[in-house]
Amino acid sequence: MIEIEAITGLILAGGRGSRMGGVDKGLQNHQGMSLAMHAVLRLGGQVGSLMINANRNLGAYESMGVPVWPDSLADYAGPLAGFLTGLEHCETPYLVTVPCDSPNFPDDLVQRLAQALSAEDAEIAMAASYEMQGDAQRLQVQPVFCLMKSELIESLVRFTQSGQRKIDKWTAMHRCVLVPFDDGEAFANANTLEELQQLQSGP
Repeated sequence: MIEIEAITGLILAGGRGSRMGGVDKGLQNHQGMSLAMHAVLRLGGQVGSLMINANRNLGAYESMGVPVWPDSLADYAGPLAGFLTGLEHCETPYLVTVPCDSPNFPDDLVQRLAQALSAEDAEIAMAASYEMQGDAQRLQVQPVFCLMKSELIESLVRFTQSGQRKIDKWTAMHRCVLVPFDDGEAFANANTLEELQQLQSGP
Protein backbone atom coordinates (compact mmCIF):
# COMPACT_ATOMS: atom_id res chain seq x y z
CA MET A 1 0.00 0.00 0.00
CA ILE A 2 1.31 3.42 -0.95
CA GLU A 3 1.17 5.97 1.88
CA ILE A 4 -0.29 9.40 1.10
CA GLU A 5 2.95 11.06 2.29
CA ALA A 6 4.85 9.19 -0.44
CA ILE A 7 2.91 11.03 -3.18
CA THR A 8 3.51 14.57 -4.45
CA GLY A 9 0.68 16.22 -6.37
CA LEU A 10 1.33 18.36 -9.44
CA ILE A 11 -1.22 20.73 -10.98
CA LEU A 12 -0.54 21.28 -14.68
CA ALA A 13 -1.15 24.96 -15.49
CA GLY A 14 1.63 25.56 -17.98
CA GLY A 15 -0.27 25.58 -21.28
CA ARG A 16 -0.78 28.40 -23.74
CA GLY A 17 -4.58 28.37 -23.37
CA SER A 18 -4.70 28.77 -27.14
CA ARG A 19 -8.24 27.41 -27.50
CA MET A 20 -9.36 29.93 -24.87
CA GLY A 21 -7.91 32.87 -26.75
CA GLY A 22 -4.49 32.68 -25.13
CA VAL A 23 -5.66 33.42 -21.58
CA ASP A 24 -4.02 31.75 -18.60
CA LYS A 25 -6.53 28.94 -18.05
CA GLY A 26 -5.67 28.17 -14.46
CA LEU A 27 -6.50 31.74 -13.41
CA GLN A 28 -9.98 31.78 -14.97
CA ASN A 29 -12.77 32.23 -12.45
CA HIS A 30 -14.99 29.25 -11.69
CA GLN A 31 -17.66 29.56 -9.01
CA GLY A 32 -15.85 32.31 -7.15
CA MET A 33 -12.24 31.15 -7.37
CA SER A 34 -9.65 30.32 -9.99
CA LEU A 35 -9.68 26.93 -11.68
CA ALA A 36 -6.19 26.24 -10.33
CA MET A 37 -7.28 27.01 -6.76
CA HIS A 38 -10.10 24.45 -7.13
CA ALA A 39 -7.42 21.91 -8.09
CA VAL A 40 -5.21 22.92 -5.15
CA LEU A 41 -8.07 22.38 -2.69
CA ARG A 42 -9.29 19.16 -4.30
CA LEU A 43 -5.89 17.53 -4.70
CA GLY A 44 -4.34 18.86 -1.49
CA GLY A 45 -6.19 16.40 0.76
CA GLN A 46 -5.25 13.44 -1.44
CA VAL A 47 -1.43 13.86 -1.39
CA GLY A 48 1.45 14.49 0.99
CA SER A 49 2.71 17.63 -0.76
CA LEU A 50 1.67 19.79 -3.66
CA MET A 51 3.15 21.96 -6.41
CA ILE A 52 2.04 23.83 -9.53
CA ASN A 53 3.60 23.85 -12.99
CA ALA A 54 2.99 27.28 -14.60
CA ASN A 55 4.78 29.39 -17.18
CA ARG A 56 3.04 32.75 -16.77
CA ASN A 57 1.72 34.93 -13.96
CA LEU A 58 3.90 33.05 -11.47
CA GLY A 59 3.08 35.48 -8.66
CA ALA A 60 -0.63 34.75 -8.97
CA TYR A 61 0.05 31.02 -8.71
CA GLU A 62 2.52 31.46 -5.83
CA SER A 63 -0.22 33.28 -3.90
CA MET A 64 -2.06 29.92 -3.75
CA GLY A 65 0.45 28.82 -1.12
CA VAL A 66 2.31 25.99 -2.87
CA PRO A 67 5.62 25.92 -4.80
CA VAL A 68 5.40 26.94 -8.46
CA TRP A 69 7.81 25.68 -11.13
CA PRO A 70 7.97 26.71 -14.81
CA ASP A 71 8.74 24.21 -17.58
CA SER A 72 12.37 23.25 -17.90
CA LEU A 73 11.71 22.60 -21.61
CA ALA A 74 11.26 25.60 -23.90
CA ASP A 75 8.30 26.60 -26.08
CA TYR A 76 5.30 25.29 -24.13
CA ALA A 77 6.17 21.69 -24.87
CA GLY A 78 2.88 20.30 -23.54
CA PRO A 79 1.91 18.03 -20.62
CA LEU A 80 5.09 15.95 -20.77
CA ALA A 81 7.07 19.12 -20.08
CA GLY A 82 4.94 19.49 -16.95
CA PHE A 83 5.52 15.85 -16.00
CA LEU A 84 9.27 16.39 -16.38
CA THR A 85 9.25 19.59 -14.32
CA GLY A 86 7.28 17.80 -11.60
CA LEU A 87 9.66 14.84 -11.53
CA GLU A 88 12.66 17.18 -11.34
CA HIS A 89 11.26 18.78 -8.19
CA CYS A 90 9.57 15.73 -6.67
CA GLU A 91 11.10 14.56 -3.38
CA THR A 92 8.78 11.58 -2.86
CA PRO A 93 8.72 8.14 -4.53
CA TYR A 94 5.55 8.99 -6.50
CA LEU A 95 4.15 11.93 -8.48
CA VAL A 96 0.50 12.38 -9.44
CA THR A 97 -0.63 14.93 -12.03
CA VAL A 98 -3.94 16.68 -12.66
CA PRO A 99 -4.75 19.47 -15.14
CA CYS A 100 -5.81 22.88 -13.85
CA ASP A 101 -8.99 22.95 -15.94
CA SER A 102 -10.97 19.96 -14.59
CA PRO A 103 -12.35 21.23 -11.26
CA ASN A 104 -14.58 18.22 -10.49
CA PHE A 105 -12.12 15.34 -10.64
CA PRO A 106 -12.87 12.49 -8.17
CA ASP A 107 -12.11 12.88 -4.46
CA ASP A 108 -10.74 9.33 -4.45
CA LEU A 109 -8.63 9.79 -7.60
CA VAL A 110 -5.23 9.38 -5.99
CA GLN A 111 -6.29 6.59 -3.65
CA ARG A 112 -7.63 4.50 -6.53
CA LEU A 113 -4.66 5.18 -8.81
CA ALA A 114 -2.29 4.21 -5.98
CA GLN A 115 -4.20 0.98 -5.22
CA ALA A 116 -4.06 -0.07 -8.87
CA LEU A 117 -0.39 0.84 -9.28
CA SER A 118 0.48 -1.23 -6.23
CA ALA A 119 -1.80 -4.18 -7.05
CA GLU A 120 -0.60 -4.46 -10.66
CA ASP A 121 3.06 -3.74 -9.90
CA ALA A 122 2.83 -0.97 -12.50
CA GLU A 123 5.05 2.06 -13.05
CA ILE A 124 2.22 4.33 -14.20
CA ALA A 125 -1.49 4.36 -13.27
CA MET A 126 -3.77 6.40 -15.47
CA ALA A 127 -7.41 7.35 -15.03
CA ALA A 128 -10.00 6.40 -17.62
CA SER A 129 -13.70 7.20 -17.72
CA TYR A 130 -16.75 5.58 -19.26
CA GLU A 131 -18.32 7.87 -21.84
CA MET A 132 -21.21 7.37 -24.23
CA GLN A 133 -20.41 7.46 -27.92
CA GLY A 134 -23.61 7.02 -29.85
CA ASP A 135 -25.31 4.00 -28.28
CA ALA A 136 -22.12 2.45 -26.97
CA GLN A 137 -20.23 3.04 -23.77
CA ARG A 138 -16.52 3.42 -24.33
CA LEU A 139 -13.50 3.76 -22.06
CA GLN A 140 -11.79 7.11 -22.60
CA VAL A 141 -8.22 7.37 -21.31
CA GLN A 142 -7.47 10.51 -19.26
CA PRO A 143 -3.67 10.64 -19.61
CA VAL A 144 -3.05 13.83 -17.64
CA PHE A 145 -4.63 12.23 -14.55
CA CYS A 146 -1.59 10.11 -13.96
CA LEU A 147 0.31 8.57 -11.02
CA MET A 148 3.89 7.59 -11.77
CA LYS A 149 7.01 6.41 -10.03
CA SER A 150 9.52 9.23 -9.61
CA GLU A 151 12.29 6.97 -10.86
CA LEU A 152 10.84 7.34 -14.36
CA ILE A 153 12.56 10.72 -14.64
CA GLU A 154 15.56 9.26 -16.48
CA SER A 155 13.30 7.65 -19.07
CA LEU A 156 11.36 10.91 -19.57
CA VAL A 157 14.54 12.98 -19.89
CA ARG A 158 15.79 10.66 -22.64
CA PHE A 159 12.39 10.68 -24.38
CA THR A 160 12.01 14.48 -24.39
CA GLN A 161 15.64 15.07 -25.31
CA SER A 162 15.03 13.02 -28.45
CA GLY A 163 12.43 15.62 -29.41
CA GLN A 164 9.33 13.55 -28.63
CA ARG A 165 6.32 15.07 -26.89
CA LYS A 166 3.42 12.54 -27.04
CA ILE A 167 2.20 11.27 -23.68
CA ASP A 168 0.81 7.96 -24.96
CA LYS A 169 4.04 7.14 -26.77
CA TRP A 170 6.05 7.62 -23.56
CA THR A 171 3.63 5.80 -21.24
CA ALA A 172 3.52 2.87 -23.69
CA MET A 173 7.21 2.30 -22.90
CA HIS A 174 6.33 1.44 -19.28
CA ARG A 175 4.14 -0.89 -17.26
CA CYS A 176 0.91 1.06 -17.28
CA VAL A 177 -2.45 0.27 -15.67
CA LEU A 178 -5.75 1.97 -16.55
CA VAL A 179 -8.11 2.76 -13.68
CA PRO A 180 -11.76 3.13 -14.83
CA PHE A 181 -14.02 5.68 -13.16
CA ASP A 182 -17.77 5.51 -13.75
CA ASP A 183 -18.40 9.26 -13.76
CA GLY A 184 -17.09 10.66 -17.04
CA GLU A 185 -18.38 14.12 -16.09
CA ALA A 186 -15.86 14.26 -13.25
CA PHE A 187 -13.13 14.67 -15.85
CA ALA A 188 -14.90 17.39 -17.86
CA ASN A 189 -12.45 20.16 -18.65
CA ALA A 190 -12.58 23.71 -19.94
CA ASN A 191 -10.53 24.06 -23.11
CA THR A 192 -12.66 26.92 -24.39
CA LEU A 193 -14.64 29.74 -22.77
CA GLU A 194 -17.81 27.94 -23.88
CA GLU A 195 -16.75 24.78 -22.03
CA LEU A 196 -15.93 26.88 -18.98
CA GLN A 197 -19.47 28.30 -19.08
CA GLN A 198 -20.83 24.73 -19.30
CA LEU A 199 -18.85 23.81 -16.20
CA GLN A 200 -20.23 26.88 -14.38
CA SER A 201 -23.74 25.52 -14.80
CA GLY A 202 -22.69 22.00 -13.82
CA PRO A 203 -22.60 20.36 -10.38
